Amino acid sequence: MNTTKFSVMDASKAFKKSRTTIYEAIKNGELSRDNDGLIDLSELIRVYGNPTGVHSSTRTEHVQKDVQVHVQSEVEIVLKEQISLLKNQLDLANQREKSLMQHIEDLTHRIEFKGSLEATKGDEAPPNSGIVKEPHSKKVEPRTEQLSEKPKRYPIPEQVESEPEQRGFWSRFFKPYG
Repeated sequence: MNTTKFSVMDASKAFKKSRTTIYEAIKNGELSRDNDGLIDLSELIRVYGNPTGVHSSTRTEHVQKDVQVHVQSEVEIVLKEQISLLKNQLDLANQREKSLMQHIEDLTHRIEFKGSLEATKGDEAPPNSGIVKEPHSKKVEPRTEQLSEKPKRYPIPEQVESEPEQRGFWSRFFKPYG
């Protein structure tokens, strides 16, 4: 494998950096030299990017294109998975909305039914009650056992204060109150 290596002077010319900058990068550990004292092209590209004096070969361009195509295909796969997930979430949200709308409709019918029962019981609903009378297609008879039952009352016991504990002769002297 033939790798391109640069001396500090050649690297400074190719990457348009001063020799001092390159020596400082080596001293700080940003760049590393090989045993022969030369700097590998890959190290220089890693730190300073593509050089202005060195042109990439056609092989490098093909590799870059292959990598770019591979990355694009991976991105497409991820995006398709995300679209599928979002479609599932949308379907679930639509089902929840439909279920909740049905529940609201059922509750509205119950309220109207209860209002019509009260209106027939008291001849007419009060004007500000918000009850709308509508003709009933079904006749539903109310449960009589629920309407005739009165709520049970439970007696509340009176608060009884407990008497203080009887204390012996010696506990009066040696145990504090509390």
